[in-house]
Amino acid sequence: MVSTGPTEARVSELVEGVRGQQRAAVSRAITLVESSKPAHRAAARELLAELSDPEVTGARAPVVRVGISGVPGVGKSTFIEALGTRLTAEGHRVGVLAVDPSSVRTGGSVLGDKTRMARLAHDPHAYIRPSPSAGTLGGVARATVQAMAVLEAASYDVVLVETVGVGQSEVTVAGMVDTFLFLTLARTGDQLQGIKKGILEIADVIAVNKADGDREQEARSAARELAGALRMVRGKKEWAPPVVTCSALEGIGVDDLWERVLAHREHLGEQGLADKRAGQQLDFMWALVRDELAERLRHSAGVAAIRDQVRDAVLAGELPATTAADRILAAYDARE
Repeated sequence: MVSTGPTEARVSELVEGVRGQQRAAVSRAITLVESSKPAHRAAARELLAELSDPEVTGARAPVVRVGISGVPGVGKSTFIEALGTRLTAEGHRVGVLAVDPSSVRTGGSVLGDKTRMARLAHDPHAYIRPSPSAGTLGGVARATVQAMAVLEAASYDVVLVETVGVGQSEVTVAGMVDTFLFLTLARTGDQLQGIKKGILEIADVIAVNKADGDREQEARSAARELAGALRMVRGKKEWAPPVVTCSALEGIGVDDLWERVLAHREHLGEQGLADKRAGQQLDFMWALVRDELAERLRHSAGVAAIRDQVRDAVLAGELPATTAADRILAAYDARE
């Protein structure tokens, strides 16, 4: 874990360790890029610049980046373990980034993915990192995108990003991966209950999980309903997201689902994938700008001088929020 201001020598040591596929170095590097300390953020930029140096990396094949989301209880971790172990058995190196809700007290991850994916966690060709969501979508974007860069530099050729549930964070994650996979369940009554239209609009592949035993027919029925809903929501587009069934627990349909992910990647094509990633980098640039501006605002001496006064006035109903915001920004702009 990085605790003090990283020196140039320490960053070079991390770069060497990450490229040498040393798990401890990968963990330390991700801890560095997740840190919000100013000295660590500067070192993280240096680290990532060295790791992405084209003169060193060469013409490396693009890593397969897949975002995985789903309704609570859908079995995301079970699915990731089933998929991950299959991929490592085929010779792939798999990195898993599980974006967890942050602990209110510590800011750390609280779901413990390594205990939920015990078999994959002990696989020498896999790496699991439970990452805190950092309380903001900007924190998710900064930490996760940079952690993906570390994993790719360590020669992980498949990166799976598991998200916390169904919500705005899914849109954020969908904007940093090549293919967005949505897992759902067959339910009694309305099969679309709890599934937002927005998720159906961004999903590239959809799977109804737990399609085993007595639930298989119900799962198939749910898949048909979802396919019909997709036609209404998305209309006629170049890529029609397939809706399939699977059972992660029993390993049924997992291989087929991965083939659908690869088919989507093939549909994008080399140029389409390059264009998509370029657009994501542009979006990420602005996310970093907003994140940095928020940090500077938070640490501004001018803002600190009036923060409590403005806060009390807003709570007492003496100052409209719009006027209060203008005063905060004016205090920030007046800094020397």
